[in-house]
Amino acid sequence: MSGCGCAKKAKLPAAEAVDAAGLAAYADGSIVSRTLAENAAGTVTLFAFDKGQNLSEHTAPFDALVHVLDGEAALTIGGKPVRAAAGQLVLMPANVPHAVQATARFKMLLTLLRA
Repeated sequence: MSGCGCAKKAKLPAAEAVDAAGLAAYADGSIVSRTLAENAAGTVTLFAFDKGQNLSEHTAPFDALVHVLDGEAALTIGGKPVRAAAGQLVLMPANVPHAVQATARFKMLLTLLRA
């Protein structure tokens, strides 16, 4: 992964409708992330990937749900290629190696389920 423009943890305003995709801007040659919610049960993080950026293969001890908000991505989960586009959801099971490749600029909400 190159140049993660990771922002400070931020919370969503309570009882307000927000444009999720608008909460993180694309940055040339980078991945931008913004934590939207976090507690003992899990986290919700918004990512904006520039085309060609990637998260190399890794594992996580918890299930994670990818919700693509804009663009498209190529995921690899347990060696299986999965294409995902705006509006689609993909479950990445706990302890299964996975990677993310931006085939175009894309934004995703990643929900990590700790409980």
